[in-house]
Amino acid sequence: MITFATTSLSTPALRFDDVRLPSGVRMHFAQQGPQTGPALLLLHGFTDSWFSFSRVLPLFRPEMRVIAPDLRGHGDSTRVAASETGTGGPAWGYRTTDLADDVVSLMNALHIPSAVVLGHSMGAFVARQVAALAEARVPRLIMMGAGPSAKTPVLHALQAEVNAQSDPVDPAFVREFQESTVHQPMLPSFMEAAIANSLRMPAAIWKAALAGLIADEAPKARLFSRTLVLGGREDKVFGPAEHISLARQFPKGELELVEGVGHAMHWENPARFMSALVRFGV
Repeated sequence: MITFATTSLSTPALRFDDVRLPSGVRMHFAQQGPQTGPALLLLHGFTDSWFSFSRVLPLFRPEMRVIAPDLRGHGDSTRVAASETGTGGPAWGYRTTDLADDVVSLMNALHIPSAVVLGHSMGAFVARQVAALAEARVPRLIMMGAGPSAKTPVLHALQAEVNAQSDPVDPAFVREFQESTVHQPMLPSFMEAAIANSLRMPAAIWKAALAGLIADEAPKARLFSRTLVLGGREDKVFGPAEHISLARQFPKGELELVEGVGHAMHWENPARFMSALVRFGV
């Protein structure tokens, strides 16, 4: 039986726990709301954790069951050792399909029959794989700060910088990386916490997770979950054209682009982020 400890972070209802998945991964997660409420899964981006959603968690309706896990290798979840494939592909353990398998297993462990799945950046690609694995259990899919593919010049350039890192990862590099994702200035306390969170990850996991993201392939079967592609017009990682192209891949795809926002809308403009979700029926 899972028990939760109440904390004072963000909201009195926010609780933390972890579960051991069949893969052997111990997945840590934050959760709020009643266990019988409509479920929403929030999947964070590259080098982030549940904390990525800390600015918006207090804004969700209290009757919703909101779960924000730390994907494997991130936050307080298991740092799985990456194993070489020998094929030139990403190291085993950090493919988007590996991360998606963990998310579906988490749904099983928490007895969640269906959930809206929202992913940001890397988490958006994982969310798409979750919908492919368990489409009947994902009535709505939200991909924020993403494109049809992660094989882009921006991410290949980032990969070259990441592959040059060794432990400990350079704090100046991490700061530059995190600050480059936003268009609007962030509260210093929030940005410092986000940077500290990323610095917890060893260089090997930075490399493996980014390789897994860049190697992501869109599911072969068309996904019929109702889908919202949400992005900022000032996003320097995935621009408006990439968001538009992504939305066109879904038979039930909808698109919302927001002026004056960069790659992390939920950081930069929580109210605007929430209004987009409300319009989408979340």
